[in-house]
Amino acid sequence: MSPHVHFGLYFSPFAISTTLVLMGVAWAYGRGWVRLRKALPDLVSGWRMVAFTGGVISLWAAVASPLAALDHQLLTAHMVQHLLLMTVAAPLILLGAPAFTLLHGFSQRFVRGVWAPLLQWPPGRVVGRIVSQPLFCWLASTATVLGWHVPALFELAMRSGAWHQVEHASFLVAGLLFWWPVIQPWPSQMRGPQWSAPLYLFLATLPCDALSAFLTFCNRVVYPHYLSAHRIFDISPLGDQERAGALMWVSVTFAYLVPAAVVTIQMLSPRRHPSGVKVG
Repeated sequence: MSPHVHFGLYFSPFAISTTLVLMGVAWAYGRGWVRLRKALPDLVSGWRMVAFTGGVISLWAAVASPLAALDHQLLTAHMVQHLLLMTVAAPLILLGAPAFTLLHGFSQRFVRGVWAPLLQWPPGRVVGRIVSQPLFCWLASTATVLGWHVPALFELAMRSGAWHQVEHASFLVAGLLFWWPVIQPWPSQMRGPQWSAPLYLFLATLPCDALSAFLTFCNRVVYPHYLSAHRIFDISPLGDQERAGALMWVSVTFAYLVPAAVVTIQMLSPRRHPSGVKVG
């Protein structure tokens, strides 16, 4: 692909509009964070703002940066996009306590006129209870990962710009759903015993491991798009696919099992009684 084509993709209307929207969201979050810090200094710590900002930057890198111009040429770049959306941007955004902070960043007129009625709308509450269930979150995220890697759907996204954006949006939404039961940002409530989080994360690695192993070891190019794609690096389509599968394998393993190990260690560590005596 020529530099002029890369330039055109990077400065496409979608990339520019997405960048402006993300800048607006970051501004609203920063405004809400400053307001909360002034009113209640201990409520929203600085690391939450760092996490949310990192999540927004990761989201921008996945869909509006020069990386987005490479996914039609390299499956590895395409895989990096998916990993950024699901395992980096989504958990960082949730760690930033976005709903609570953004409520204080938007104008009160918007909150009273749009946000509050939406939160109080009975069908919205029912949907919220359903989509926050761990089983639903696990199934939705797994279905998204496996479904978009089915060759027919993958090729559809490669041929259609609109479906390509739907694919990216679904990976972000799936990532937010997946990490919701683990991070449990406001207004979520604790569901299930504490040991369910490590089990939830461990089970999530299984379908991803199966998919990544298939891409790495099947010895054939699964997606015909990359057979005819312009090669900008000296990497064969099969070698590119093997790298993409290995990248998914390693990244998902660390992204899911490290938090599972941390939760397990916290769960097994002796707790201290207010008197200073270890218990449990």
